[in-house]
Amino acid sequence: MKLLTTNFLTCAVKACKSSPDSFPLHFKDATLERTEIDYNPLFVRNILPRVNWDALTTTATELGLQALLPATNPVETIDSPSPATDEAAGPNDDGKDVVDDEVLKKLHSLLLETGVVEGKLVCGNCGFEYPIKEGVGNFLLPAHLV
Repeated sequence: MKLLTTNFLTCAVKACKSSPDSFPLHFKDATLERTEIDYNPLFVRNILPRVNWDALTTTATELGLQALLPATNPVETIDSPSPATDEAAGPNDDGKDVVDDEVLKKLHSLLLETGVVEGKLVCGNCGFEYPIKEGVGNFLLPAHLV
């Protein structure tokens, strides 16, 4: 299960729908695997506005991968005026701000190449554990939780 995927998952238990603690789900006993895939800066640039940065920061920190994460969200850096010395973004030839290629490569590695092959995703609200086996999460709930 890629880390990008987990950024879009929340607890499916009915009682957790309105709780802010049900997102993001937290990894427990996670076994990580890195699978190299072709670098696609356009995809990473386009997916960044859809990624919940706080959830990604929490997940990366819990897994010990915070070195792959820039200090600030590159999308916020682009949206706000930034000094010319900013490492995450700067103007290109067209005058538009772009995210630095090194930052995109690190985010590509974190979001698309890093996956969890074994472990559990745990809800911060109800504590329900969703098992992950062979890289696939099981999000089926028992009947009493639906």
